[in-house]
Amino acid sequence: MQKITPFLWFDGKAEEAANFYTSIFKNSKVGRITRYGEAGPGPKGTAMSATFQLEGQEFMALNGGPQFKFTEAISFFVNCETQEGVDELWEKLSAGGEKGRCGWLKDKFGLSWQIIPSALGQMLGDKDPEKSKRVMQAMLQMNKIDIRVLKQAYEQR
Repeated sequence: MQKITPFLWFDGKAEEAANFYTSIFKNSKVGRITRYGEAGPGPKGTAMSATFQLEGQEFMALNGGPQFKFTEAISFFVNCETQEGVDELWEKLSAGGEKGRCGWLKDKFGLSWQIIPSALGQMLGDKDPEKSKRVMQAMLQMNKIDIRVLKQAYEQR
């Protein structure tokens, strides 16, 4: 087990979430599902917790109840090499959720994700402040990040 593992609190949907996330990301798998027994506190046989891996990153999910909700204060940043990668993850993760601005979305469980092409960071880090400014201004107008539009802003003369 890795030293630091994200631990996610769900309201009865930990197993569903583990299956959902592992269906989206390559190199992913559901690990152990721990189920409630006779002693509860959940209904016997329902998932108490689940472990899963996404691209080699370990996660734990707990069915902790309705007391706590996800907020945008915590999000998962996903680096994508291609527009196709951005498009695929954007559509799959936002299904049943909420599409936000600047590459942010909430999935159907309320968990926030940032679906970001690596090209964005490269362009924003350019030594020419005018180029990076144009890229930032273009990005601020987007929901899903569009690499082609970013490149047009970057290369503008």
